Amino acid sequence: MAFSTLRLLLLAGFVISALAQHGGGGHGEDGPTPADLKNVDFTKWLSWTWAVLAAFFIGFRLTIYLVNHIRHLACLTNDKQTYFATPDSLYGKLKRWFIVAPLWRTRHHREFRLSQAINIGTLPSRFQTFFLSGYVATNTAFCVLSIDWSGEYETVARELRNRTGVLAVVNMIPLFLLAGRNNPLINLTGLSFDTYNLIHRWIGRIVVLEAVCHTLAWMIPKVHTKGWAAVSGSVNHSNFIMSGTIGVVAFVFLLLQSPSVLRHAFYETFLHGHILGAALAVGAVWVHLKDRPQRSFLVAVIAIWVIERTLRLGMIVYRNVGSGGTKADVEVLPGDALRITLRVARPWRFRPGQHVYLYIPSIGWWTSHPFSLIWSEEEMPVEEVAGDIEKGFIPPSTMTTNVASSALEPHKTTMSLIVRRRTGFTDKLFRAADAKIGGKLTTTALVEGPYGHDESLQTYGTAMLFATGVGITHQVPHVRGLLRGYANGTVATRKVVLVWIIQAPEHLEWIRPWMMSILAMPHRRQALKVLLFVTRPRSTKEIHSPSASVQMYPGKPNVEALVDQEIESQVGAMAVSVCGTGGLADDVRRAARRRMTTSNIDFVEEAFSW
Repeated sequence: MAFSTLRLLLLAGFVISALAQHGGGGHGEDGPTPADLKNVDFTKWLSWTWAVLAAFFIGFRLTIYLVNHIRHLACLTNDKQTYFATPDSLYGKLKRWFIVAPLWRTRHHREFRLSQAINIGTLPSRFQTFFLSGYVATNTAFCVLSIDWSGEYETVARELRNRTGVLAVVNMIPLFLLAGRNNPLINLTGLSFDTYNLIHRWIGRIVVLEAVCHTLAWMIPKVHTKGWAAVSGSVNHSNFIMSGTIGVVAFVFLLLQSPSVLRHAFYETFLHGHILGAALAVGAVWVHLKDRPQRSFLVAVIAIWVIERTLRLGMIVYRNVGSGGTKADVEVLPGDALRITLRVARPWRFRPGQHVYLYIPSIGWWTSHPFSLIWSEEEMPVEEVAGDIEKGFIPPSTMTTNVASSALEPHKTTMSLIVRRRTGFTDKLFRAADAKIGGKLTTTALVEGPYGHDESLQTYGTAMLFATGVGITHQVPHVRGLLRGYANGTVATRKVVLVWIIQAPEHLEWIRPWMMSILAMPHRRQALKVLLFVTRPRSTKEIHSPSASVQMYPGKPNVEALVDQEIESQVGAMAVSVCGTGGLADDVRRAARRRMTTSNIDFVEEAFSW
């Protein structure tokens, strides 16, 4: 997988650097004009901008990796880790006020909603805003620099037309590279898919605006000198103009159908329309650039798209063909949730932070949806636990029957997911499973993945993990991995605190079989503390803490108080991780940020925007 993504990056880099030698406008028999040669320079500069940015983030990630690795080795036999609990003053301020900071005040991932069904998006972080503003400013400058604005009207329009057209095509290369699930920069730079998805959307807007400016710079002088009839005649009788017009219309369509309100309300329609619109735009631009050097840039765009789609198809075939294929056991759980157990034809070694795209043709046809993996039976078999279990964690009436029902075939490797019922695909899947006897459905499935870069927390002395609802799927693998490493002496971690916020005690059933295994792990009592917060209990009798290490409370947590409590007894560097609602993520971010200059804390957020 890593080799494939690296190969994609090298191909893209080679194509960009090689093709940056071309460019300019549609020069004629006399060869390129000085303005055309300037356009070549700007394509090189834009290519170098991306190369420098990629090199910077790769270097930064490598530096952080080396620092963390040294800390890991130094702390393997050190239980106090006092030295690593103190932050570097400069880096702590940089994280607090720039890297981790929201754009304004504390709001970042909490969505703006006009109603329960209408979501208009979130605010970018301060770092994201700085990056996007810089890239927009760079493109704006490249569009207007070196143009002689005091020259003749038609000359200025021609130079602006050629410049914006060339830059629009060049920007399509990173636009398509960042759109793919196999974007190699995710692993190489450590930036999340969420961040690259945001950058992809803004580069798309830049491409559309440059394409529209390119069209207007051609159209306005023509209307001014010959009237609208000349424009209509050019569109109807010239393949060059017709294809360009179709391309611009396709770009504008992509822009109009992409706002958050429409994406979230009609995601499947948006996705199919987006793919078709992108294909139409690429095809039209290909025809438009016939016999022009800029078509070379489009070769890179098509190569990236074809290779990414081929990698995805190859991955699906590799993971799911043979050994009877992939099967999904879907079980209805309390609280409108599903437990999906995947018997994958060709499994992999599961790591925390990974997610897959799940296809269930009988429910969603060819569409796929991303879900975090919570458990792998290959890595740690679920055992029947009769000994050291916090029985208070599970309602006694459900313990015996559910242990038996969750037993899986020992010779099969399985991957497990927890899915909350929403609209669309998850609603159809829930209703299909609920209609079966016992609320269980077995069907054919396809798995694409795994995706997600390694998010190991093993170099931190203290790990504090927050989750709401099905966000627990991201945190359970961390808990299991850290406790296993603690027992084996292979991690720096000495304290793991899991904070899970749920609406009702019945939601504990979602992770019951896996939590039983975790609570039975060696030395678990010394390292793990579980804090459960029930926001909508039916009765106070439902709220009881079975032991000092597994505690249950009614209502919502005071995040800042919890973080302060752990800082008082912090061991080494501290990771504060969150996966849940935007409101919780912002609260945890605020609590971590405020303490980054006084304690060595890193904030880790798992978010998936679309």
